[in-house]
Amino acid sequence: MNTAIIIAGPTAAGKTSLAIRLARHFGTRIISADSRQCYREITIGTAKPTPAQLAAVPHYFINSHSIREQVSAGIYERLSLGYAAAIFASHPVAIICGGTGLYLRAFAEGIDEMPAIPPPVREAVRQAYAQHGLPWLQAQLQQRDPAFYATAETGNPHRLLRALEVLEATGHSISSFRTSSPHPRDFRIIKIGVTLPKPELHANIHQRVDEMMAEGLVEEVRSVLPYRSHNALQTVGYQELFQYLDGTLSLPEAVDQIKTHTRQYAKRQLTWFARDQDYHWFNPQEEEKIIAFITQELDKV
Repeated sequence: MNTAIIIAGPTAAGKTSLAIRLARHFGTRIISADSRQCYREITIGTAKPTPAQLAAVPHYFINSHSIREQVSAGIYERLSLGYAAAIFASHPVAIICGGTGLYLRAFAEGIDEMPAIPPPVREAVRQAYAQHGLPWLQAQLQQRDPAFYATAETGNPHRLLRALEVLEATGHSISSFRTSSPHPRDFRIIKIGVTLPKPELHANIHQRVDEMMAEGLVEEVRSVLPYRSHNALQTVGYQELFQYLDGTLSLPEAVDQIKTHTRQYAKRQLTWFARDQDYHWFNPQEEEKIIAFITQELDKV
């Protein structure tokens, strides 16, 4: 049976390098499950695979879209299943690698189609968030959609923004559009989670942020200022530098906040993946152990 191997985990844990090694070992290709790496205009702040890594193994959903386009989890589900079918046409194994939990869930289980959000509604919500910040966003949903808020990732502005947009556009809670009914897949899925001890993960995060700044992240953020309301830019690394460019943060303050917010994001990623008991967890440096586990799973009837 065809098999999709999911490699998930927090940012800066080493997913990309591991996925490339696994893809070369099993002679296959990689589908990215990162909600921002698909955009051609943002490279430094999204920690895309390097040109050498992209040359080593064919990747799908990297540099596939323009920042002028909106890509949702529903769109990703259709695209990723198409990519998997293309891989399975000549390879029995496909690698799916990324840290966007909602995209991985969309690939593995399917996702309910959300209503389209009129651009004026999206723009109004994004502008209000930019002006008032996360506490305002949390208060809006806590007051207007308490049932959703009770189970939401309240520290995740992307999810909260989406919920408020749906509420504004339809008058209904985003929860009312979710059926939570998994869609069967015609291939097997093996879920691998990778992470590092907290001190090592945090050190990797800090080093990565410093490297991004040295590579020119400020100029990249400046280049996408006209698109600052885009979903992909409501995220760590871009929001803080928008504030720097607006004059509300100094550059050292912005860098410190990027590091802090990235650590917090990594913690939310781990919490998300920990809810799924199908993940088998490893240190990403345990390559032989991971390969042995996957091989054993592949050999099962």
